[in-house]
Amino acid sequence: MVLVFIDQQAGHIKKASFEAASYGAEVAKLLGTNAEAILLGSVIDNLANLGNYGITKVHTVDDENLNNFDAQVFTKIIAQAAENAEVVIFSNNTTGKAIAPRLSVRIKAGLVSGAAALPNLSSGFTVKKTVFSGKAYANITVTTAKKIIALNPNSFSIIPMGGTAEVVPFTANFETAKVQVISQDLVKGEVPLGEADIVVSGGRGLKGPENWGMITDLATLLGAATACSRPVADIHWRPHHEHVGQTGLAIAPNLYIAVGISGAIQHLAGVNRSKTIVVINKDAEAPFFKAADYGIVGDAFEVMPKIIEAVRKLKSA
Repeated sequence: MVLVFIDQQAGHIKKASFEAASYGAEVAKLLGTNAEAILLGSVIDNLANLGNYGITKVHTVDDENLNNFDAQVFTKIIAQAAENAEVVIFSNNTTGKAIAPRLSVRIKAGLVSGAAALPNLSSGFTVKKTVFSGKAYANITVTTAKKIIALNPNSFSIIPMGGTAEVVPFTANFETAKVQVISQDLVKGEVPLGEADIVVSGGRGLKGPENWGMITDLATLLGAATACSRPVADIHWRPHHEHVGQTGLAIAPNLYIAVGISGAIQHLAGVNRSKTIVVINKDAEAPFFKAADYGIVGDAFEVMPKIIEAVRKLKSA
């Protein structure tokens, strides 16, 4: 059996979990078995719909104490659910990165984090993963009886298959979390950066927070999330949760538009898994152009209004 961890927040399943479910279903096909899922906490979504992504059974621990994430508690429960699993699948997001290594030690399973492709079973169990902050790939062969794969977000397509999953309660033994959440300050009304298909990002080339309107205007038209480089967050032009890069959030959208960002190696490390990168910068020697799929050498204050107008016309056509 292949077990997929379904991550949820505020009662809703995260996009990355649908990718993990589709990936897990394909791994199960390769192994000639079925894919099941484990979900912790109370949810609003119809869990039977996970059958549309290849999941045959969803094990749930519907306990409001699990609505606040605790890596130690979650690991203990998932270890119990994985007793009969050959492979356990996580998304390689913040939650997966906290649980997968702990689970690896607890159930003595080999772990491949940052997986970018399905396992190759031609000579063992080999998984392709990203290394060096996404600059290269490595093929890792896992020889343990149980295996754990943490899939990079946006590296595997969500594949609707049709079908309905059986939803069953799972009885687990676990203690109360040692860390208690007193309050939460959540960002609302924005596209979550980690789940966005399109991201529009700005740097110091915008010269000040008063000029950020061109970033938000384009993002609104495209249904995109907004982001920024570290210096912009450090000088408080934008909130720190928008900072992408090696020391911020690593993202992998289908389209990343960088405006007025030079493209230092630390920034590239957080965005170089993007499917398509568009760079707008007046400095033709900016290092970002070497990583870009498309580049516009020009002043953002002249280029961006034209792009915004062109997109607005296209949307209204």
